[in-house]
Amino acid sequence: MQHFAATILRRCDAMELDWCLRINRWARNSGLRSLFAVVSRLGDGIFWYALMLLLPLAFGRPALIPALQMLITGALGVLAYKWLKRRLVRERPYVAHTAVQCALPPLDRYSFPSGHTLHAVSFTVLALHYFPELAPLLVPFAALVALSRVVLGLHYPSDVAAGGTIGLALALASLAVTG
Repeated sequence: MQHFAATILRRCDAMELDWCLRINRWARNSGLRSLFAVVSRLGDGIFWYALMLLLPLAFGRPALIPALQMLITGALGVLAYKWLKRRLVRERPYVAHTAVQCALPPLDRYSFPSGHTLHAVSFTVLALHYFPELAPLLVPFAALVALSRVVLGLHYPSDVAAGGTIGLALALASLAVTG
């Protein structure tokens, strides 16, 4: 199974290389590179932890449950993406293709799936379920986090798509469990 997955991912690498290079060119612009680097670093967790802490301050005691739900779902997301990365061992685009520029050091070695995108999607879906008025802030930020991972040369588009899909699935499962 692992060999089959590695073969599929190598084929995807080749098919996605052109897109990686096109999107990664944005990192040559220092202003865009700085913007996406900041967004990516905030997406490391800072933004989401701050959101979890601020929800009860902004919305009162009823926001404690959504914040806790985000925390638990986030922990499950970490377990999921680390488990997948250890088994699928897809090298990051800048490692596999020297033409892709790494514009920010990665947090770990492998790229599939994007943990940043997984969390951005799961936290956004959960937060918006309870507080839809946050959509103008959270939706663009989550989209920028996802895009930043490809711009910075850290992920293939399919890493981001897989992370988003897993994040959505985790959020929907979390909402189904809590009713």
